[in-house]
Amino acid sequence: MFQHLVARPLIVAPEILTERTRMRAHRVEDFAAMTAMWAEEAVVRFILGRPSAPSETWSRLLRYMGHWQALGFGYWAVEDRETGEYLGDTGFADYQREISPPLGNVPEAGWALVSSAHGKGLATEIVKAAHHWADRNFLGEHTVAIFDPTHEGSVRVAEKCGYVRSHDAIFLEKPTLVMQRTRHA
Repeated sequence: MFQHLVARPLIVAPEILTERTRMRAHRVEDFAAMTAMWAEEAVVRFILGRPSAPSETWSRLLRYMGHWQALGFGYWAVEDRETGEYLGDTGFADYQREISPPLGNVPEAGWALVSSAHGKGLATEIVKAAHHWADRNFLGEHTVAIFDPTHEGSVRVAEKCGYVRSHDAIFLEKPTLVMQRTRHA
């Protein structure tokens, strides 16, 4: 019955070391730390506007893992290189968002860090590392990132990583800033 299925090699996020972090594949064991992060007001204020339920965080964790299997790219779990403490997530996704105008078939960059890691330059460090990987592995000309237009911190991180304002869009009935970055070959 399933003879048409071909075993595929397991694709996981490659480990990336930055000065202060280890970016690695997500594990089921990350669930508790992710649940705590996605319940922090400082983390969700500009993303969801409300804390994520544990079931939503579980789905997010599975999406992060599944992206690597389905598309060959995805998100990394970010941990402190010295302590192993979970700090957040960064990477690329194709969420098939219902956004107007559509993003197209372009990897969308994203990142989120626990509030205790905010304001330390860690977001710029990990997003640059993720894009260094993307520049060597993506075939397309660019990536995009979307933001609440008032999220100045993430807009600054995006600009430091080579993103420029592209256009305004509507996502979930809210104004959304779309930024674009050209791949560095």
